[in-house]
Amino acid sequence: MNTTAPTLTPTNRALAWCLHLLVVGLLALAAVRAVADHRTHAGWVVAAAALCALVYAMGPVLPGISRSRRAAALWLTVVGAAWLVLLALSADGVWVAFPLYFLQLHLLPRRAALAAVVATAAAAIAGFAAHQGSLSAAMVIGPALGAAVAVAVVGGYQALYRESDQRRRLIEELTATRADLAAVQHTAGVLAERERLAREIHDTLAQGLSSIQLLLRAAERALPDTPNSAARYVGQARQAAVDNLAEARRFVAALAPPALEGTSLADALERLCASTSARHRLTARFHRTGVPAHLPIAHEVALLRIAQSALANTVRHAEAATVEITLSYLGDHVAVDIVDDGRGFDPARLPPPDPETGGFGLAAMRARVNALGGTLSVESTPGHGTALAAQLTLDPAPDITSDPAPEARS
Repeated sequence: MNTTAPTLTPTNRALAWCLHLLVVGLLALAAVRAVADHRTHAGWVVAAAALCALVYAMGPVLPGISRSRRAAALWLTVVGAAWLVLLALSADGVWVAFPLYFLQLHLLPRRAALAAVVATAAAAIAGFAAHQGSLSAAMVIGPALGAAVAVAVVGGYQALYRESDQRRRLIEELTATRADLAAVQHTAGVLAERERLAREIHDTLAQGLSSIQLLLRAAERALPDTPNSAARYVGQARQAAVDNLAEARRFVAALAPPALEGTSLADALERLCASTSARHRLTARFHRTGVPAHLPIAHEVALLRIAQSALANTVRHAEAATVEITLSYLGDHVAVDIVDDGRGFDPARLPPPDPETGGFGLAAMRARVNALGGTLSVESTPGHGTALAAQLTLDPAPDITSDPAPEARS
């Protein structure tokens, strides 16, 4: 049995006080009966009861009793000796054996406690039989039954306490696990938000600034020989800066891209092709196929960002003359294809992304379509252009617009 005193709960305190009152009550009963019956040794009985009560009262007062097995065993030995003196003087002392069982079972190790209970029961039986002058079954059954009840009650209480303590530990572990899980989820959310912000910045602000840089370089090359061309490039760069500022404001406000505000994805892609053709030496054409369907805003944003990023890569790296963007409604799927006639590249030999040189475009596109359960494919060969296709799944029953006929725009 653990001798370290556990933190006392209100229930434990109530049980302890009940035990104290039981001991005091039984000792007082023995003393009162000795005086009331005018027994020969009534004075000695009262003295022995008082001594036993005094020794017993020292237990709760001394802190070492609940902390040390040796101190508890010594205190129980003194209490037992005082009780034996009372038992020798009065048969009423036999009733004090019952609370002694609980003390021994609570303070001593299991084996020592059982041995002490057996010895106490045997002493109670022998003392009572000596006072009665004979031994009967009733004399044996009483103390023995009391000892059995005490062992069962204490054993049951200890089992309940262990179960309660185990549940308490499990609750603490569960609370700690939930706290760890919340921390992990928070970290994952932060990382996911960082990744989303990185994609948004790459596909909007970074691409817009890159376009402005290219236009200003073109204006620089046009000066001083062709000031009209330089002015046109500067005007286009100014418009790109205005568009980029609008993107930044919407980005900060966590709204949809300005290109999609009050219009459809098809119109936004068509305007993207027109502005690209106007600003760069590249002919960008837009086509739409299939029956138009209502798209979730997340799908529209992802496809527009992918088209913007792919078109920016074409302008910067492909040295292409033409690029075709096709928006296809395929029943339960929607796809955007970007095909150029540029110099192409080897997809297997792409350099890793670098904060200085870029290279985040394809990774950001793939992350966007993966987040929506779609697919992204890239086909390219050096000298033979590039074809990029992003495909997303629609709801099982998409909403169809009023225009049933496929339409191609250029």
